[in-house]
Amino acid sequence: MNIILAIALSLLFAAAALVLVRVHLGPTNLDRALSLDVLIVIITGIIATQILRTDDVGALPIMVVFSLTGFVGSVSVARFMARKEDDS
Repeated sequence: MNIILAIALSLLFAAAALVLVRVHLGPTNLDRALSLDVLIVIITGIIATQILRTDDVGALPIMVVFSLTGFVGSVSVARFMARKEDDS
């Protein structure tokens, strides 16, 4: 089981690195915002995998708060971009 979790963690870290490249290269702010949303999901997956590896649920509230913050941030960016397009 530890081997599977180690593989999962390494894949999540690789995905996070690729998303950071996308944040750097994103041609528009909307691409960057979407990439950061994906990064939040990946980090939540990393925290969940660590909870499984250590059998310690102490980080569960941190994961929930992080997920909710990511959701609120995504909704805020979407509303901001919608208003910006309406003004044009």
